[in-house]
Amino acid sequence: MAIKKSDLYSSLWASCDELRGGMDASQYKDYVLFMLFIKYVSDKYGDSDDFAPPVVIPKGASFKDMVGLKGKADIGDKINTQVIQPLIDANSRLARSDFPDFNDSNKLGDGAQKVEKLGNLIAIFENPALDFSQNRAENDDILGDAYEYLMRHFATESGKSKGQFYTPSEISRIMAKVIGISPANSIAATTAYDPTCGSGSLLLKVAAEAGKHITLEGQEKDVTTAGLARMNMILHDFPTANVLSGNTLFDPKFKDGEALRTYDYVVANPPFSDKAWSTGLTLGDGGGGDKFQRFTWGVPPAKQGDYAYLLHIIRSLKSTGKAACILPHGVLFRGNAEAVIRQQLVRSGYLKAIIGLPANLFYGTGIPACILVLDKENAQARKGIFMMDASKGFKKDGPKNRLREQDLHKIVDTFTRQDESDPRYARMVPVSEIADPKNDYNLNLPRYIDSTEPEDLQDIDAHLRGGIPERDLDALGHYWKIMPGVRSALFSPSPRLRGEGRGEGDLSSKTQTRKVGLVVLDG
Repeated sequence: MAIKKSDLYSSLWASCDELRGGMDASQYKDYVLFMLFIKYVSDKYGDSDDFAPPVVIPKGASFKDMVGLKGKADIGDKINTQVIQPLIDANSRLARSDFPDFNDSNKLGDGAQKVEKLGNLIAIFENPALDFSQNRAENDDILGDAYEYLMRHFATESGKSKGQFYTPSEISRIMAKVIGISPANSIAATTAYDPTCGSGSLLLKVAAEAGKHITLEGQEKDVTTAGLARMNMILHDFPTANVLSGNTLFDPKFKDGEALRTYDYVVANPPFSDKAWSTGLTLGDGGGGDKFQRFTWGVPPAKQGDYAYLLHIIRSLKSTGKAACILPHGVLFRGNAEAVIRQQLVRSGYLKAIIGLPANLFYGTGIPACILVLDKENAQARKGIFMMDASKGFKKDGPKNRLREQDLHKIVDTFTRQDESDPRYARMVPVSEIADPKNDYNLNLPRYIDSTEPEDLQDIDAHLRGGIPERDLDALGHYWKIMPGVRSALFSPSPRLRGEGRGEGDLSSKTQTRKVGLVVLDG
């Protein structure tokens, strides 16, 4: 029988209520998400007969063993030493830093308070409705959905490091779609990489678009968040995904020899305008001190790290690789060192598209962002950049804005078809126009897309004396092209025509209202 998401969500949130008050949301999330993880892997793999199950559950380290610890005075210490540590020892991809300390008196209280709190937390997950061994399908993503549900709420509530581990799922889906990965062009050896992977949601969306188990690799600076990503991968049935912790710019973990490893696809939501991006790096003049040669186009400003991450992504792409990266709008127009890098980016042909997003989508910042779509394949032949201003399509969702399904589909469909039918929404901008001295490689979207709504002109005379201004009918030109005979069949010149010096004709209907449908069908 399938697990109801409502049962799962209510149980998870009840566990949050059990812990709330003793610590900040950014801290108690670690305990709740571990409980979700240990319950899931215990149910799924605890009695596995597989030769090499995705997760090995040592004897004495399952959720049932945690249940047996309820009420014991040393429950916290026993969870650390008899459950968590054996689990780590048996699974090389897990690390102690992935898991919280269940014996932390500062967070969980002392003595009886800790025993009661941990006992209640375990009891919540004993709910028979949460039997993951009976999940209806091997690849059912109910757990992944719950995991992201929790992380979205934690990102909303947490007063610390807001948003550092969560990219709204709608944006992740857009990025996964615009890089062009699909079942048709993916095999197991297809590689995807996220240099600032957070919880891993972007990588998992890419894998979902691929429709098969591709090779996933990611690096995350925050040790605890890297642990969340590793657990997230296992919950999504990607136990072989490789997530390592460390500073991507200073100490990239994924290398082939002394060079950066290159990938088929790269996605990233790096920290906006990272002021500490260059910590530990000695780049010298012109970036020559970087042994990975990422800064040959120029060194980004010391207090603006956006282009540092973008240059790392470009260097991490294969010769036909594709990428999507979320960055603040400032990268499109800021001057000095960034202007030099931007000019090189445009000239390289790697920049395929810019998608402007609404403001206030991300947790932790209200500034608008954009998605830069990169494609090294046929870059030399690329003569323009497809620009899209999607900043007006969203709904309010509490204190934040959120993309609707219709907004997501419009963005993806417009990008896929390179649709220029609405020049106030998207257009292909020639490189020659961008390079023109009046623009000087400034990519600020309003320079190229006027998204302001045209003024609704009112014809006072037509209001008072009847008739339909020709300009109103001309505005429906795309309909008349589809049904060329309908306009002349429905409307005829007004007796006043172009008189009275107004310079524009009026038309009147020559068909009774009840017969309009027949005229349209005949047209």
